[in-house]
Amino acid sequence: MERTEETAGLRARCTGSRWGAVLAGVWLAGACGQRSEEAAAPTAPTVVSLGPENVVRVEPLKLENGPVISGTLQARRLASVRAEVGGSILDVMADQGQTVKEGQLLARVEEHTLREQVLAASSSLRVARNALQVAKADEQRNQTLVKQGVITRRDFERAQLTRTQAEGQLAEAQARLKLAQDQLARTKVAAPFTGVVSERQVNAGDIVQPGAPLFVVVDPATLRLEASVPAAQLGQVKVGTPVDFRVNGYEGRAFKGEVERINPAVDPATGQVRIYVGIPNNEQTLLSGLFALGRVASQSKEALAVPVDALDTRQEPPTVQRISDGKVEQVAVMTGLRDDVAQTVEVRSGLKAGDVVLLGSARDLTNGTPVKLTAGPEGPKKQRPASPPEAQQGVGGAGSASGGSGPGQAPVKAPAAAGVPTPPAQAPAK
Repeated sequence: MERTEETAGLRARCTGSRWGAVLAGVWLAGACGQRSEEAAAPTAPTVVSLGPENVVRVEPLKLENGPVISGTLQARRLASVRAEVGGSILDVMADQGQTVKEGQLLARVEEHTLREQVLAASSSLRVARNALQVAKADEQRNQTLVKQGVITRRDFERAQLTRTQAEGQLAEAQARLKLAQDQLARTKVAAPFTGVVSERQVNAGDIVQPGAPLFVVVDPATLRLEASVPAAQLGQVKVGTPVDFRVNGYEGRAFKGEVERINPAVDPATGQVRIYVGIPNNEQTLLSGLFALGRVASQSKEALAVPVDALDTRQEPPTVQRISDGKVEQVAVMTGLRDDVAQTVEVRSGLKAGDVVLLGSARDLTNGTPVKLTAGPEGPKKQRPASPPEAQQGVGGAGSASGGSGPGQAPVKAPAAAGVPTPPAQAPAK
């Protein structure tokens, strides 16, 4: 009896163990199946939106190369108008920025004293003329008397000496009058040439001494740029060589000049040679004192070009990131002539006209990343300057994810490393 009960209990325990094993197997199978389904779910790549500041279209451009120069624009004709006589300033008829003609009155200095000197010199001149007439008459009478033997030869020579002295006194009186008249004329300060008054350093009522600065007049029609080039590059610079340059205040606008003179001596301290560039300024757009950065265009050609910012020179040959079929593609290129002023470089192979390449920090996108352009790309000539890093958003400053960031949608961050896909956004919980 006891053996029968023991056998029945053993059978019940075996049956329970079997059912537990079956349930555990079913749970493990379900868990593994769920994990397999999760692992098999594909990761959707994020489409990155790129603006026109992040891309550029490859186009044929005119490239120029040569020694880079810089300096400050100067007026070729500049005059510091100073007082030639001392006295009080009566009137000031010109101000800063005013255009004046040659000979136009700028200011007047008090002239009373000098006018009195002119009157005194005029009186002395009349006295000297009368004295000369009397001396000539005496000489003629004495000449007649000496022929008749009435007076001696010595008396006649004295009469000749008196006439000579009278002529000298007349010449001296004439010179004094001319000097007084010139001094009187100098009380009127006039423009030395047609130009613009750039500085006015005097006001009505001021007392000035001879040599005191009053005005500065410049001729803005022609400017000059003095710059230096290394002696090793002197062979690329000749009189008449064109010069392209840009100035502060006129971003994106290029100006032209021409080498007029080359200093025949090398500066021993710097090893550079001074050159002088003439710049026509008939429209008076440029101003004296502006800083200019340019280049002597010793080489020039028309070729396909991209901005220097599109190149990745960390490897050889350099590469660019091209957009092909909506994805980023790394392309090796062969470069040629580089334009340091326009910041463009010739592309001899690897790209064709019309290709779109990434710029700046947008080049950090990995190969194969899908992208979307929010606007048509611009050519290198119309390329806008890069914005500062803190003002850029999206992948390395290249833009935001497709569709932008709106309410309930966070901007897409840059991938952690090349080849690591960005995880998809989690769906909101229902």
